[in-house]
Amino acid sequence: MAYRLCTGRFDGMVSDAGDPSRDPCSHTEQATLERAKYPIHGPGASQPERSSLPEVGDPAAGNMSEQDRPPFDPATLLARLPSLPGVYRMLGEGGELLYVGKARDLKKRVSSYFQKTDHSPRIQHMISRIRDIQVTVTRSESEALLLENNLIKAQAPRYNIVFRDDKSYPYLILTGHAFPRLAFYRGATDRRHRYFGPYPSAHAVRESIQILQKVFRLRTCEDTVFAHRSRPCLLHQIRRCSGPCVGLIAPEDYARDVEDAALFLSGKDAEVLDRLTAEMQRAAAALRYEAAAAFRDQIQALARVREKQFVESRGTRDADVIAAVVQGGVACVYLTMIRAGRNLGGKAFFPNDAEQADVAQVLEAFLSQHYAAHEVPAVVVLSAQVEGAQDWLTERAGRRVQAVTRPIGERRVWLRLTEENARQALAAREGQRAGQEARLAALNETLQERGIERIECFDVSHTLGEATVVSCVVYDRGAMQNSEYRRYNIANPTPGDDYYALREALTRRYGKLAAGEGVLPDLLLIDGGRGQLNVAVAVLTELGLGDLPMLGVAKGEARKPGLEQLFRPDEVEPLRLPADHPALHLIQQVRDEAHRFAITGHRARRAKRRNRSSLEDIAGVGPVRRQRLLQAFGGLRGLRAAGVEELAQVEGISRELAERIYRELH
Repeated sequence: MAYRLCTGRFDGMVSDAGDPSRDPCSHTEQATLERAKYPIHGPGASQPERSSLPEVGDPAAGNMSEQDRPPFDPATLLARLPSLPGVYRMLGEGGELLYVGKARDLKKRVSSYFQKTDHSPRIQHMISRIRDIQVTVTRSESEALLLENNLIKAQAPRYNIVFRDDKSYPYLILTGHAFPRLAFYRGATDRRHRYFGPYPSAHAVRESIQILQKVFRLRTCEDTVFAHRSRPCLLHQIRRCSGPCVGLIAPEDYARDVEDAALFLSGKDAEVLDRLTAEMQRAAAALRYEAAAAFRDQIQALARVREKQFVESRGTRDADVIAAVVQGGVACVYLTMIRAGRNLGGKAFFPNDAEQADVAQVLEAFLSQHYAAHEVPAVVVLSAQVEGAQDWLTERAGRRVQAVTRPIGERRVWLRLTEENARQALAAREGQRAGQEARLAALNETLQERGIERIECFDVSHTLGEATVVSCVVYDRGAMQNSEYRRYNIANPTPGDDYYALREALTRRYGKLAAGEGVLPDLLLIDGGRGQLNVAVAVLTELGLGDLPMLGVAKGEARKPGLEQLFRPDEVEPLRLPADHPALHLIQQVRDEAHRFAITGHRARRAKRRNRSSLEDIAGVGPVRRQRLLQAFGGLRGLRAAGVEELAQVEGISRELAERIYRELH
């Protein structure tokens, strides 16, 4: 076994057996004392010590049988572990990665696996498969957290509980424009703008925007639209915008509304209410009753929002409330976000590989993976004790973080609500899974097949032969597998030939699968009738996959759902199922998803093609020259009408280039 000390940032996966040039630890400076104390991998480092077992990547490991392999001796390994923060990797037979964990003290943490006897069956089974352990020493537990998260995402170890949530959380943004725009935002931040959140979902952001539009009437239009308006839009007419684009509100009044909205989003709504009340009273005293009524409506709307969204009396600290529920081998973690004392909503997470895990293990996995990528709030309320959580969350945030496991008062109410949401989400998930299992069983029975679990469906989309796209969607493990979807752009010599497009897409996909790359489906669905199905049969027969079950799905009379006809390769008459048949519902679900995925890809490709200038294909005409040409002649129509002499008079256009442009455009 070898130790490695890393004092730099972790930008990717680290492996003791990897390429040193790609190792984020290999280029960092190591202290002389620590270099002497622990062998270090990397350029210029002496060869590390080795345990009695070969390390990952050692050719000897693959040539040693189970009988010849020396028994795993944890005592010898544990005696050589350092009492430093870092990441440990449990390796199994053949060097496969079983588990990745972080520790403040590697020696204590790894030793606990072999000294304690009260492990769950899942952990006991993992321990029985350990054949080696490798560690990477880091400067802090916070760095260990980042490295652990990178390794889990990169290698998905068998015994780690893995949460799949790669999306960044959305924010609400007030832009730095003279008349700031209120909008949904996801991505990197910019100092010119103000951001509020994060929110747990896009729906929560859009709901907040609707509320703020009603109360403060801020604009939501794009800057380009704002700059070219000549009259108020519909939002102004329904009292959702004050019309700054056409000067219907003074800049100072609009700025005041923006500041009120920012105060409200920051939890300082009392200041906003006080100001609005004072404005209403002044307007009433001056006999401006319409203005006073407008302020009154704002105050009432704001009061309704407070009643709906505030979850504590006057707290303003940010908090995340996290509850985990484990039932029947399925786990759910529910995250409720409290920002400036306001409940922004929640989100349910369902991890993979959580069988036999307890609540504490699920929470620990969620905390380490979630907060490695997202900001840590001042307070984190947990439904179970997680050892060392407060310390490494504090280190990760760079400020004090309070981890609460036995909340009182309002925080206890938050936690109870979050736990109930977790139970409801888990029950809904289980209900959906039971429904999908019933549909799948009905499909197997209807088609007289056994073991249909993975379904792939193809659909062709184009507009009169333009921008042809073929989609392939995958249904597996009781749900649509978005990460396995594929689109195939077809350069069709015969526009509108669906058969050609389908043949090319099927050949490209199943040609690789026939060669052993990927996983074959248990059922192939083709969105179309007998003709499309015959194309699929011919292609797969040529590839030696003719035995694969296939089904053509043709839309019924008037394209009405429930009247679909199902074609099978060896049957003349189509199969018609009742509109309420579970098998038909599953087929419709997969077919509709294939259609959605195909048409969105087609529309994007078509829009890109139509927005592309024909000048872009002319050699020597870059963005600057293209802009000068279009400005000189007022657009592409005027450019086509111009002669060579006129083209050559444009700055940067030589006679030779003018002739080339003229030839290409004619």
